[in-house]
Amino acid sequence: MSSQVSTVVADPASVADAIGSRFSTRAFLPTPVPRETIERLLALASRAPSGTNTQPWKVYVLQGASRDSLVAKVCAAHDAIYANPALAQEYREEYDYYPERWVPPYIDRRRENGWSLYGLLGIAKGEKDKMHAQHQRNYRFFDAPVGLMFTLDRVMGRGSLVDYGMFLQSLMVAARAEGLHTCPQAAWNGFAKIILPHIGAGPDEMLVCGMSLGHADPDAPVNGFHTPREPVASFTRWLA
Repeated sequence: MSSQVSTVVADPASVADAIGSRFSTRAFLPTPVPRETIERLLALASRAPSGTNTQPWKVYVLQGASRDSLVAKVCAAHDAIYANPALAQEYREEYDYYPERWVPPYIDRRRENGWSLYGLLGIAKGEKDKMHAQHQRNYRFFDAPVGLMFTLDRVMGRGSLVDYGMFLQSLMVAARAEGLHTCPQAAWNGFAKIILPHIGAGPDEMLVCGMSLGHADPDAPVNGFHTPREPVASFTRWLA
């Protein structure tokens, strides 16, 4: 433990750059990511804090045939829902990622995010086929060679989702240190009944989210999309 206390971060700027350059990458190169690299990232991420050191995360890494097969299954379901919206009732998220009722300022940020992205991609309001195709990019892992699925034992409390968020952020920042990029994806959650059997998750596991991992395509226009952040003064109160 003394080594953790005495460790000096020799290059603070690199830490700041790793955090600041993380963004939701929506186009990847097919360049493989070695297993040793993924294991190293997961080992670093496992240093994330968790209540009473419960370490509630479970990770499934999909590459090659397992990745491609899951993509085919979920894309087929996504297309079926588009053709017949009533089928959406068969695919429900196990926990509410988004609120049931949107209110300002959150709905405003959500709308800005969506229309800014679609605008960059040249997708106009009402172009449903193009919107569907772009949304389905989620279920293709945005062409990343590595897909990750994260589960949580249902017996755990809501606090474990806080722990999970810190684990995921640690993983994404660690990926930047390796020159890699990521996209955390709650979009997968509605297809848990397809995903959980595919990855071999137990009956007591709940899907938390998915993630794409790989090398960002530097020439893809979509990777020029970076969401704004509110200034510190807008979300902070100083108490003396």
